Amino acid sequence: MGKTKTVNPEEVKRKLAVLEPKLEEVLRQAEAEPDMKKKLRLGKKADKVRDQIRQAKTGERFSRQTKRDMVAYSFIAPNFIGFAVFTLGPVIFAFILAFLQWDGNNPMQFVGLANFGKMVGNTRFIASLKNTIVYCVATVPLTLVVALGLAVLLNQKIKGRNFFRTVSFFPYVASLVAVAAVWNMLFSPAKSGPINMILYNLGVAAKNLPKWSADKDWVMFTVILFSVWKNMGYYMVIYLAGLQGINAELYEACSLDGANAWQRFRYITWPQLQPTTFFVTIMLTINCFKVYDIVYMLAGGSAGVLNESAIVLVYHIYEEAFRNWNLGYASATAMVLFLIVLAITLVQFRGEKKYAN
Repeated sequence: MGKTKTVNPEEVKRKLAVLEPKLEEVLRQAEAEPDMKKKLRLGKKADKVRDQIRQAKTGERFSRQTKRDMVAYSFIAPNFIGFAVFTLGPVIFAFILAFLQWDGNNPMQFVGLANFGKMVGNTRFIASLKNTIVYCVATVPLTLVVALGLAVLLNQKIKGRNFFRTVSFFPYVASLVAVAAVWNMLFSPAKSGPINMILYNLGVAAKNLPKWSADKDWVMFTVILFSVWKNMGYYMVIYLAGLQGINAELYEACSLDGANAWQRFRYITWPQLQPTTFFVTIMLTINCFKVYDIVYMLAGGSAGVLNESAIVLVYHIYEEAFRNWNLGYASATAMVLFLIVLAITLVQFRGEKKYAN
């Protein structure tokens, strides 16, 4: 790659006759340019011309920058090839498949927007979209409030602070299958379930005890409660990082002015945490729209089938693709989910300027 070739003096002379005046012109422009950004761009252009002059004199096949680029691409290539084969390719195929009808066996047929039209009259799609929105609207603020409260509390100098931080973070890293099994045992619909037993001892009649994930009126509440408990530790850590980045002198000045704890939180902590809160809100919203495993483990039952009171968009995609083998319709539904997540991401970019500082 770095080997030189036989240099033709006449060819070198011809190239230098073009490149050297070009370099002088670029340097002259850079010297006279008052704008620093344009000056830097001209400096990079001058370096590129210098590299071309050196390459012409030595007869090297590749410039130094090209060699650096090829080395960098050689490091990127293995990961990019894997990404292209196992992620990018299937994603592109899924977009194409959204406009086709295919069951994985028979030949594909182009149906245009027919797959999207089927969603309008599909009760399970409408139910999944509704449940996903309800789950998102309820889970995001609850998780945000609980995570922020834990972070503020565990940011204080209290005894056993590190232990309680670990305990709060543990549900997030624990196996979902294990904690879901324990959760279903605690929230058993039977009267003998620990939570229902407590409610019964507090005076709730046996016939009025909630069925939790076994009841269509309580299943989404149970899923939301579990999600908040499972994810609060992760976002608590993010808030802790934000809290520890606040200048302590602000609190000292506020205390000297006679501010109480609530006023310190309202006028210092909360404004300083706005960028963190914005990030947490966006991440929570995107993750809520992609929820699948939590709902499946809590409300799937022994057959692993969700009814219309618990079904969410990602499960509906799985159901249509791998149970009904309606791959075109499933891809169209996945595209709708993608557009929803994309819209949320665009909101993040639009709000980035406002919360940048």
